[in-house]
Amino acid sequence: MQIETNPTAAATEAPASAGSVTPSANITATAPGQIRVIKRNGTVVPYDDSKISVAITKAFLAVEGGTAAASSRIHETVAKLTEMVSTTFKRRMPSGGTIHIEDIQDQVELSLMRSGEHKIARDYVIYREQQSQKRAEKNADTDTSSTYSIEVTMADGRRMPLDIQRIHTIVGEACAGLADVSDSDIISEALKNLYNGVSQEEVSTSLVITARTMIEKDPNYSYVAARLLLDNLRAEGLNFMGVAESATQQDMSTYYPQALSAYIARGVELELLSPTLQSYDLKMLGDALLPERDLQFTYLGLQTLYDRYFIHSDEVRFELPQIFFMRVAMGLATEEVNKNERAIEFYQLLSSFDYMSSTPTLFNAGTLRPQLSSCYLTTVPDDLHGIYGAIQDNAMLSKFAGGLGNDWTPVRALGAYIKGTNGKSQGVVPFLKVVNDTAVAVNQGGKRKGAVCSYLETWHMDIEEFVELRKNTGDDRRRTHDMNTANWIPDLFMKRVFDGGNWTLFSPNDVPDLHDLYGNAFEERYEHYETLAANGELKLFKTMPAENLWRKMLGMLFETGHPWVTFKDPCNLRSPQQHTGVIHSSNLCTEITLNTSADEIAVCNLGSVNLALHVDENGLNLDKLRKTIRTAVRMLDNVIDINYYSVPQARRSNLRHRPVGMGLMGFQDALYKQHLAYGSDAAVTFADTSMEAISYYAIEASSELAEERGSYSTFEGSLWSKGVLPIDSLDHLVKERGADYIEVDSSQTLDWDSLRETVKSRGMRNSNVMAIAPTATIANITGVSQSIEPTYQNLYVKSNLSGEFTVVNPYLISDLKARGLWDSVMANDLKYYDGSVQQIDRVPDDLKTIYATAFEVEPRWLVDAASRRQKWIDQAQSLNLYINNASGKKLDITYRMAWFRGLKTTYYLRSLAATGTEKSTISTSSLNAVSSSAAEPGPAPVPDACSLDDPDCDACQ
Repeated sequence: MQIETNPTAAATEAPASAGSVTPSANITATAPGQIRVIKRNGTVVPYDDSKISVAITKAFLAVEGGTAAASSRIHETVAKLTEMVSTTFKRRMPSGGTIHIEDIQDQVELSLMRSGEHKIARDYVIYREQQSQKRAEKNADTDTSSTYSIEVTMADGRRMPLDIQRIHTIVGEACAGLADVSDSDIISEALKNLYNGVSQEEVSTSLVITARTMIEKDPNYSYVAARLLLDNLRAEGLNFMGVAESATQQDMSTYYPQALSAYIARGVELELLSPTLQSYDLKMLGDALLPERDLQFTYLGLQTLYDRYFIHSDEVRFELPQIFFMRVAMGLATEEVNKNERAIEFYQLLSSFDYMSSTPTLFNAGTLRPQLSSCYLTTVPDDLHGIYGAIQDNAMLSKFAGGLGNDWTPVRALGAYIKGTNGKSQGVVPFLKVVNDTAVAVNQGGKRKGAVCSYLETWHMDIEEFVELRKNTGDDRRRTHDMNTANWIPDLFMKRVFDGGNWTLFSPNDVPDLHDLYGNAFEERYEHYETLAANGELKLFKTMPAENLWRKMLGMLFETGHPWVTFKDPCNLRSPQQHTGVIHSSNLCTEITLNTSADEIAVCNLGSVNLALHVDENGLNLDKLRKTIRTAVRMLDNVIDINYYSVPQARRSNLRHRPVGMGLMGFQDALYKQHLAYGSDAAVTFADTSMEAISYYAIEASSELAEERGSYSTFEGSLWSKGVLPIDSLDHLVKERGADYIEVDSSQTLDWDSLRETVKSRGMRNSNVMAIAPTATIANITGVSQSIEPTYQNLYVKSNLSGEFTVVNPYLISDLKARGLWDSVMANDLKYYDGSVQQIDRVPDDLKTIYATAFEVEPRWLVDAASRRQKWIDQAQSLNLYINNASGKKLDITYRMAWFRGLKTTYYLRSLAATGTEKSTISTSSLNAVSSSAAEPGPAPVPDACSLDDPDCDACQ
């Protein structure tokens, strides 16, 4: 097969859109939007897709010949394939860039396979390998010293010889202590992408990207890539602060203490940091920094911090990782009596990854405007002034990085009478369109998308139109494509669904008290209004079979991913704050359940324990967990007093009730460490006992704080004050709902009797203490699985605001290595089967069970594990449900089970896989691009949400 193997004269290393490295690392082009190609001899030429066309044509001719019959097909096919390859690079590098010839050939090969031209692709692969061997033989007899004579263009325009010795030092340091990584492989691959006159930034970028593209070969390359990125960060930050031009990791024991004081001074000078940070003993805090903890980061974690969290000036990040954690710790300790000691305590917890504060806290702690809270819940009143006041509150809260949950149930329905104008209402939907556009316009200070979820109770007359808000068809003026929606469902509706009864819809201005009622009181009043409607005493109502509305709700959930299914009565019947009001909705991510009213906007402050770091093969380390939670609850409580409140109703509510939300992440990692399958009774039991321990220690910690600082002001009359803990409130739900409609486990293992007495005597510092948030980004930072999520895939490409990243399950790879099964064939099989091991014959059955992915775990296991957790939690949990081959019947069974098992809320429905690695048999280290793939045909793709770092969920954590 005689074809040219230089289809365009070049190809790129990693695309700019495939995960940024540094702001200064964008590969330059000769003109805006132009792509350049590095040839094998190091020369750089413009990208020319005609050469791709020629190369592919020669490949076809070599296999199929040049007959007239074949000519037409070849011409059309080549044109399509050429366009496919070129589009890939233009999409990846819209601003231009530099690629290597091998990358172009990889894409040619990939396009042939994707188009079903397997015979052509096979010959193309064989020919490439033959040519590669010839070049290797030729190079073996050639002096390669010329590689190191490359000149590098420095930032000031000077040209200097490439410092190959420093490259060896930096790469060697990055690989130190890591098994199955090769510094020589990284260096040799990176040097291929260099050319005479290459910029200093491109040299660093080449090293990082080379390591990054090897992650699918071994997960440890993720740590290598992160450490190479650290070299860039150190140079950028230390130089900006005037501490040093560059530094190795070993140097940081000297430079970190100096850098902290320089950083604080520069940050205050630039009006980026609060001057109160200068009142700390900066020498004491600088000496407490632990440089070795920089080595804990995966590439995804460090790149995420760099892109989105580090303090910067004119796009220059001058905040280094350990300084970042210390800045957050200092920000949270400003009102402590012994603030230096507390700052060090908080720093040690954060930098160890044992616990992580939520994203707003990480963004804003220690700054001039410390908006540290995660979630805000509001109730919208039924008057025009109040409606637009609520929308203004949304804008102000979103501006400072708050995630929003709005209760719209009080607003009268379409067709309801308006006394002031003698007209008829347009209902809720037109206002929700304004809410949607406000969330888009006010995008959390430019850091991420504004995010809001609107809730409507199931008896509202507008509920049928509400469930259709996310449809892609219909009048676009009555659609909200960017806003989340959720059903707020009373138990009576679910009982009618189970019993085959009818359901009546009302306008809230006719039945105003239903909004504030729940349990048996709601049922009695609702049936009273049904009687009035049947007698003709209410004009605006609609009656239908409850099951019909239920089917429509599930149908829209299947089609659009919304509205989410949340349950009003368990949220209220188990609330410790029943004496002060009513819970009318949850929040953006369905884990917060707090009272709201016209006078109070509920606020919650979040953080998550890294469960993976509190577990080993022997199970939970209870002593470590207790120590972590005691410090973490203190940090969360401090947020309430330090926090910047953009609206007065939020401040009033937060200071009165002081709710916090202690959550967890890394649940799947904790299972892996114990060799437990997610879909097993053992995993359900672990979900129970681990949440019991978190609940026990969180309540204990809040009670200890109450003894030190005093109880929250509305403690008296709460369930806490009566010695009723979350586990006890479960009995109240069973009694009110009726034993025929609920099945829950109430077993317990710890000494709850003594804790009840402690809480009654000491009080509680916080009205609420637990909520499991999605942890979309902070789990990335700490390198563990998100929240309580099962593994999405064992090998896939993750796409988020920082770019595209190869993610490999390190536990699976470790187990495969231990059995001598990890090799390039296994890696390719994993890619081919979209990260699943179920169809790979060489993988033993026990590993197939343990490493089943999210869509391979039956939904009942997710619900059962969530039910066991829910009995210990005073708020709720963000529970995504994964359903393979979803159908109406499966959805019906799963969501009925969620209610029957006593869950308070559910979150996203996952019925489709959103991303997948390219099915390529190539053995190069090119980063695979994201490709769309569906687990089944039919419904529109469900948003990635928290399991894949959707920005909406990110607003919580």
